[in-house]
Amino acid sequence: MYKYIKEAWRNPSESYVRELMWQRAPVWRRENVITRIERPTRIDRARSLGYKAKKGYVMVRTRVRRGTRRKTRFTSGRKPKRMGVNKITTAKSIQRIAEERVSKKYPNLEVLNSYWVWSDGKFKYYEVILVDPQSPSIKNDSKINWICEPQHKNRALRGLTSAGTKGRGISKKGKGRKKVGKNKYGKFKNSSKF
Repeated sequence: MYKYIKEAWRNPSESYVRELMWQRAPVWRRENVITRIERPTRIDRARSLGYKAKKGYVMVRTRVRRGTRRKTRFTSGRKPKRMGVNKITTAKSIQRIAEERVSKKYPNLEVLNSYWVWSDGKFKYYEVILVDPQSPSIKNDSKINWICEPQHKNRALRGLTSAGTKGRGISKKGKGRKKVGKNKYGKFKNSSKF
């Protein structure tokens, strides 16, 4: 079953997902920005990111405005190119911003992960998986009880989720970005020989 759901969401505009979202998207637009939901829309993606249908797990859908920063134009005294209005982008991804907003809304829960659900002309929609560190079912689960330790507090705000580490340029092994290019000797930096 998960295989077919995954294939359908791989190209949502070419599968049955498009028809479903034509019905769901107008309803989502009228909801609050951060809405708690009973079950994930993409069960295959949620399960792959650590979601389980048991106590202690909370699903939240949120929307973030698309595009770059909106700045007001100066009324006078600038060349158009010096106004600094267009092409001002945020340093964080929209997904990371969504996780941070949900984390602030639910301060007693920890963000485990998030995934894209839908996007229209104005918004991007993400579903965020939250975990309750105080829940006994989480404390007794050996696969997820690492999140109860104090060093994992405010994961989303410190950029420790998968979207955060990707934006900070950190690989899964905890190392920085791979260096590419030549050093002053004309050799590649990763090469051991000079």
